Amino acid sequence: MLAVENLSLHYGAAQALRGVSVGAAVGEVTCVLGRNGVGKTSLLRAIAGHRPISGGSILFEGQSIVRLKPFERAARGIAYVPQGREIFPLLSVKENLETGFAPLKRGPRQIPEEVFELFPVLKSMLGRRGGDLSGGQQQQLAIGRALVMRPRLLVLDEPTEGIQPSIIKDIGRAISYLRGRKDMAILLVEQYFDFARDLADRFVVMERGEIVQHGDRAALEGNDVRQRLAI
Repeated sequence: MLAVENLSLHYGAAQALRGVSVGAAVGEVTCVLGRNGVGKTSLLRAIAGHRPISGGSILFEGQSIVRLKPFERAARGIAYVPQGREIFPLLSVKENLETGFAPLKRGPRQIPEEVFELFPVLKSMLGRRGGDLSGGQQQQLAIGRALVMRPRLLVLDEPTEGIQPSIIKDIGRAISYLRGRKDMAILLVEQYFDFARDLADRFVVMERGEIVQHGDRAALEGNDVRQRLAI
């Protein structure tokens, strides 16, 4: 579904990504792990089209998307849930969800009932302003908005950041359910090791803009990855 190869990215003279390669397959969760400032968010922003790359390639369903703008990538089926959620605080929950219609054709423009099955609190708050929700509820809203887009690739940037444990469990169950549908790939950036370990089918670890370790779920059972995140 997604193949990133030898990706480089700069902010002025500073190089944020150095030859990064990572993939995401349908029916799997690929986790990108690493401490703050190692380039995880820069990688996701490059995939979503919010930051130009300096070199390398990004293939989605076998076709290069490097020259596509963010809205064109969204129309292809890439849904990006950024760090910090970035919902519209003055719009209602319903209106926030409806912004997910933007990349869709007119036919399927309705909020899937599945969104409310995964996050029931949203249905009871449809008329409430997004800015009045708790941080955890806003995170659920941001993921729900992404699902309204009917994505083929769901890109999540630290969905557990600043979230209470009960909602972290709800988000984990939602990601596990979406993987089980076998109709989308999921790319998850995370610092919370236990959350990543429970969900990851494959993982990469980043340090200083590079991939320093990668493997499958079994490789997460040792202490090496946990220690890299703790340093």
